[in-house]
Amino acid sequence: METLASREVYANPWMTVREDVIRRPDGSTGIYGVIDKPTYALVIPLDGDRLQLVEQFRYPLGMRRWEFPQGTAPERARLDPAALAARELREETGLTAGRMVELGLIDCAAGTSSQRGHAYLATDLTVGEPEREPEEQDMRTGWFTRAEFEDMARRGEITDAQSLAAYALLLLHERREDHAG
Repeated sequence: METLASREVYANPWMTVREDVIRRPDGSTGIYGVIDKPTYALVIPLDGDRLQLVEQFRYPLGMRRWEFPQGTAPERARLDPAALAARELREETGLTAGRMVELGLIDCAAGTSSQRGHAYLATDLTVGEPEREPEEQDMRTGWFTRAEFEDMARRGEITDAQSLAAYALLLLHERREDHAG
């Protein structure tokens, strides 16, 4: 597809929405709406068999949801993904990782959004105080075993696509480590 024209139709500190006029491979034209958001980082805090999750109210869904710590830099700033991951972990949970391993890349909603995310595994954790943003005031954290996490996902208590994809990347990482060792 070829972009013939593009216009911003909405912007706020977290995202922009644009409408592109496109030419398809057959020569016909159309429009495409795109939500542009900055790269995010997601962190899986792992301590033995326990995973730390955060729970917060997700306004678009109108409900509280459990997920792994994740986010973007303020004002759509661009940060190094590893630095962003460390920042999000500290901000949302108060944890600091002695070791951080990148697990992979996640495309959020490739049919509507340009946003991409980097998933990390955080281990050798040190506990501290969270440094939450105003939008995260109601956030709480909890430790869950892997079995509890998987049961919560099966019951529909964890539905965040990025968290589920990151957990799959963790399993693939561990499988690769098992075969390499």
